[in-house]
Amino acid sequence: MGIALATPALADSWEGTLGAGATYAPDYLGSDDYDVQPLPVLNLTYGDQLSINLRDGIAWHAIRQGNWTASPYIGYTFGRDNEGDISRFEKVDGGATLGLRVSYQQGLWRYSIAGSTAVTGDVEGANFTGDAALRLPMSERTLFTLTPSVSYSNEKWTESFFGVSAQDSARSGIAAYTPDGGYWRAGINATLSYALTPEWTATGFLGTTYLTGSASDSPIVEDLGSDWQALSGVSLTYRF
Repeated sequence: MGIALATPALADSWEGTLGAGATYAPDYLGSDDYDVQPLPVLNLTYGDQLSINLRDGIAWHAIRQGNWTASPYIGYTFGRDNEGDISRFEKVDGGATLGLRVSYQQGLWRYSIAGSTAVTGDVEGANFTGDAALRLPMSERTLFTLTPSVSYSNEKWTESFFGVSAQDSARSGIAAYTPDGGYWRAGINATLSYALTPEWTATGFLGTTYLTGSASDSPIVEDLGSDWQALSGVSLTYRF
C-alpha cells in the first residue's frame, strides 16, 4: 500500500464547533489552589487535510497510510500568570511551538504520539506526549470519551515552569531551585457529551494528572503545591 500525501479537494469545506464553558482548575501547574476560569472552545477542520483547535494547534495531516496519519503542526504553549504563592515570581510568557504528531486509528480507539519544541516566548526545551483516546457512543445522543495519557518534558522545559531563580527566591522567600533533569506527567481525562439538538451539544469533563521527577521536587510543588492536579468543567458548543 502506498503512502498518500494529503492534497486539497474541490469539495472540501470548513466544518467544526464553536463554544464556551468554564473550568475549575489549579491557578498554575503544580498549584494546590483552584479557581474557576473561562474556557473557549474552537475545533475546525478543512476536509481531511487541516485541523485547528486550541489544544493541538494548527495541524496539516500531510501523510496518510491506512489507519496511520502523520501531521506536522504549529501549537502554542501557555505560560504562567503568577498568582497566589508565586505572585512575586517573574511572569513566564507563552509562545509558539513546532511539532509532529503520528496517530493510529483502531476501532473505537485512537492512539497518538507527539513531540514539540518551543520557538518563541520564555519557555525553552521540548515536550513529548502519548495518549490513547476511546470514543464510546452510549446512545444516539450521548458520547463518552476516556483518554489516558503520559508526557515527558526535558530539563529546559521543566526549568521554564518549575525552576526558582535567585531573583524569584529573593523576592518571594522561596528557596532557589534548578532542575537537574526532566519530568514525567501521567493523567487520565473523561468527558460525557449530550446532543441537545443536531447543532448544540453540552459536555461535562473531569481529569487528573500526577507530576513526577524534577517538577515534583521543585519548591513550587513540594512546599507550596501538590503533585496531583485535577480539572473539571462544562461547555456548550455549536456545530456548523
